[in-house]
Amino acid sequence: MTTHKNLLGGPEPTRLPENEEAYRLLGEESLPPAEVAARYPTFSLAWAMLADDAFEAGRVVESYAYARTGYHRGLDALRRAGWKGHGPVPWDHRANRGFLRCLAALARAAEAIDEKDEAERCLQFLKDSSEEAFAELRR
Repeated sequence: MTTHKNLLGGPEPTRLPENEEAYRLLGEESLPPAEVAARYPTFSLAWAMLADDAFEAGRVVESYAYARTGYHRGLDALRRAGWKGHGPVPWDHRANRGFLRCLAALARAAEAIDEKDEAERCLQFLKDSSEEAFAELRR
């Protein structure tokens, strides 16, 4: 990977640490996301999967709660990784995808329960964090 100097003076991209065991449990072991979230509550991807499943099943308030949990756990992880409240959170870094998916799921659920201001804030945060994630997750 080529690293380019940031000419705009903004913060460097934040890359969350990987949790190989949580990925293994979801993939190789095929554990349900709820079990992975219970074992690794800071693993935002499990919360995003729960939010998506609940939304698809019409359980919008439950989806909102799952997405909000994963979003806040992701914010905590970003801060621990050096994020100062703004700057890129690259979609191409696998460990960032759970947080970004939770952010998109929170926007979707907020919109569904008519929390328009929150939905707009979340979408703007998603776009500001990663244009690529915004494009991918808004399809």
